Amino acid sequence: MAETMVAEVMAELAGLEDPRAREVNEKHGDDHGVNLGKLRAVAKRLKTQQELSRQLWATDDTAARLLSILICRPKAFERDELDVMLRKARTPKVHDWLVNYVVKKNPHCEELRMAWFADPDPVVASAGWALTTERVAKNPEGLELTGLLDVIEAEMKDAPDRLQWAMNHCLAQIGIEHAEHRTRAMDMGERLEVLKDYPTPPNCTSPFAPTWITEMVRRQEGK
Repeated sequence: MAETMVAEVMAELAGLEDPRAREVNEKHGDDHGVNLGKLRAVAKRLKTQQELSRQLWATDDTAARLLSILICRPKAFERDELDVMLRKARTPKVHDWLVNYVVKKNPHCEELRMAWFADPDPVVASAGWALTTERVAKNPEGLELTGLLDVIEAEMKDAPDRLQWAMNHCLAQIGIEHAEHRTRAMDMGERLEVLKDYPTPPNCTSPFAPTWITEMVRRQEGK
């Protein structure tokens, strides 16, 4: 019965495949061609099914794994299971969704944050930084923000892309949320010039930290 269900879902995902969507996604390192709105509609119909989620994850298919994340029970995963899943996530979208939709809602989140933060694999470390950025914004008590800025200052400029992006987000979040560190965060951004020339669509905020901080603070003050 379970195998039949997996086969049916995989066939449905195959039917949703759009070559143009795949072409766009592959430019970002994601090897699937399913429109995410349609994928979410499938997840809404299936609702939460933890066993099916595990089986879809096991297929190693990117679209199936994204669907798996949408129908899982985030609190049902053990710490070591999530560690293995992150290390085998393979594509950026699966990695991001796993961190944001599952790990952040799991009771082992803080333990994983600390373990991943110092991991020698830069992609795994980027997940630790993403979870740290979440804490900077929502639960900074116990974080050593000066120490985080010291690490960013020393390592961000030469960090691999995904880790650099995550560090830059943390830098911006510190500057946005913590006025006492804002001047240093702005100065570091200006000096390091990370993502300064990142192509930003109209009406979107640049990821260049000084621009990002300035805009978000302006919005907060305008409320």
